[in-house]
Amino acid sequence: MRWRRRFLPSLPLTLAIIVFWLLMVSELNAAQLAMAALLGLVIPLYATRIDREFARFGSLRPLPKLLVVLLWDILMSNVRVARQVLSREERIHSSFIWYPLEIGNIHGITALACCITLTPGTVTAALSDDRRYLLVHVLDLADEAALVADIKRRYECPLMEIFP
Repeated sequence: MRWRRRFLPSLPLTLAIIVFWLLMVSELNAAQLAMAALLGLVIPLYATRIDREFARFGSLRPLPKLLVVLLWDILMSNVRVARQVLSREERIHSSFIWYPLEIGNIHGITALACCITLTPGTVTAALSDDRRYLLVHVLDLADEAALVADIKRRYECPLMEIFP
């Protein structure tokens, strides 16, 4: 067991690297499989030296629902942004907000920032030095408190279960 931690510090990271490498290459052959395996074994070894805060997973149970919610939000936000862009410019009230974080895991914060940025009309711009706030640009902000509550309920709470 000790040797596995030493030579394979994060199985999820290893598998993710292998899958992404195979998705990026133009052809699938023995050389690409060997390269994917090599990268999947070597990169996590160096990552553990660079970042001691390695990804730890809690429950993956909320992940399917989170993905469905995220895909639905992306679809609906695309429609909403298209309407806003095609309407009069005076109706758009863009703004920056500091989103208060409850999640403390840096990998969970990164996933939350990705969810926010993937949703059209919102972009994560910065993380505060103390990791307690995300600076988010909103294309059309009607109610800041409602937006914060929505992000917490739809994304941050499930991510807190996934990344404890």
